[in-house]
Amino acid sequence: MQPIQAAPATPTAEPGAIEFLEPTILETFPHDPNAFTQGLEIVEGQLVESTGAPENRQSDLRRVDIATGAVTQQVDVPGDVFGEGLTRVGDELIQLSWQSQRAFFWDAETFELLREVSYTGQGWGLCFDGERLIMTDGSTQLFFRDPETFELIGQVTVTQSGMPIERLNELECVDGNVWANVWLTDAIVRVDPDTGAITAVVNAASLGQPRTEAMDVLNGIAWDSQTQTWLVTGKLWPELYRVQFVRAG
Repeated sequence: MQPIQAAPATPTAEPGAIEFLEPTILETFPHDPNAFTQGLEIVEGQLVESTGAPENRQSDLRRVDIATGAVTQQVDVPGDVFGEGLTRVGDELIQLSWQSQRAFFWDAETFELLREVSYTGQGWGLCFDGERLIMTDGSTQLFFRDPETFELIGQVTVTQSGMPIERLNELECVDGNVWANVWLTDAIVRVDPDTGAITAVVNAASLGQPRTEAMDVLNGIAWDSQTQTWLVTGKLWPELYRVQFVRAG
């Protein structure tokens, strides 16, 4: 896999070309520096976060006050499961697991565990486009699943200028597009789910953090439809940013 490219000096703007974007910080909020962020959603004006469990920590599902970073509701993920991607479908939150091949369906208000389903392979990112779930597993694929049964109903290879791109992590579905963190990079990409083509690359390296561990990487994007802005953070980051993505250069 070729590395995701940062913005060139003069981004192209021809029809069909890749847009090169960067974040403009609008607000900065505190974020739990012990939260190994795996999934991020905005639900009724509050942040809902799925965390993983490196170094024997407990994975959880938590509701967070955006302004203060305070955890207002929290439930542990069952067993020794490593929590992963998260999305909302109606009155439910669906949370993936990394290697346990289990997806958890939670009540979005009470955090009561309603049911769980199994799947094959790893779970990384998850979002809902209004009709289907879109999921990643660290490969070059976007997988499409039925939101009720979790049955696999299709897949597509993600490419940048024809080159397959892997390590697609935390996802957000917005206006027919899929936005994805690319694990171990400062890149967020916008993908056309019909073709798999990357249509925009966000170079988020300007969101500097004191990354003391290799795992302290950018991961966590949530679209705020009320303000038309993004909330962005990373694993073990002490800050959460409200940003807009603007043309680079």
